[in-house]
Amino acid sequence: MGRAFEYRKARKLKRWGHMARTFTKIGKEIELAVIAGGPDPSSNLRLRLLMQTAKSESMPKENVERAIKRATEKDKSAYKEVVYDGKGPHGTAFVVETATDNPTRTVANIRAAFVRGKGELGTMGMNDFLFERKCSFVVAWRDDIDMDELELELIDCDIDEVFRDEDEILIYADFKNYGPISKFLEDKGLEIKSFKFERIPLTMRELSPEEQEDVNGLIERLENDDDVVNVFHNMA
Repeated sequence: MGRAFEYRKARKLKRWGHMARTFTKIGKEIELAVIAGGPDPSSNLRLRLLMQTAKSESMPKENVERAIKRATEKDKSAYKEVVYDGKGPHGTAFVVETATDNPTRTVANIRAAFVRGKGELGTMGMNDFLFERKCSFVVAWRDDIDMDELELELIDCDIDEVFRDEDEILIYADFKNYGPISKFLEDKGLEIKSFKFERIPLTMRELSPEEQEDVNGLIERLENDDDVVNVFHNMA
């Protein structure tokens, strides 16, 4: 078990925050999926996976339907995904994924959040070398699963890691490989509990409790912005 496992354990101890924030985050990702691939989950794989994630997080069906409706009503030509890189307090690195119809507003808000959070907005892509872009799947465990056999079968999907964690199976791979992996899992009749695109830090920065408070303050400022979808950092 490698870096992805340790990252997963850390994330598991501190989930997406309270339920309202979780639903907001999933809703934004559903909107992006609809804008990119349409509102029909049978033909939009990313949407189908996110709807399963919403179900596993107990997100009400009406919330999902509202997110799909909002996306179908948006001007798709004006709506885009923009990624910002920055420096956080105490030498931490940040990558912030946003979805916006007004990049001028968004970059101003992101810059202000960094400044108020004792950080600095950087140049686009400057932190790419510090993170690996991955897709991750959480699959429900079944007693009839042979992990050795499953790992051998998943090799053809070019995965990085697969392992059991209590009553779940965790799968990590390059973010471009989510299509073949999801098809394999669906064909095998395995239940996909959740799916994410993630940026996993190559190295983690150890900080004191006081320094962690500073970084958490910046994370909260960024996550509270309506245009922010995901905030990734390398604080341990």
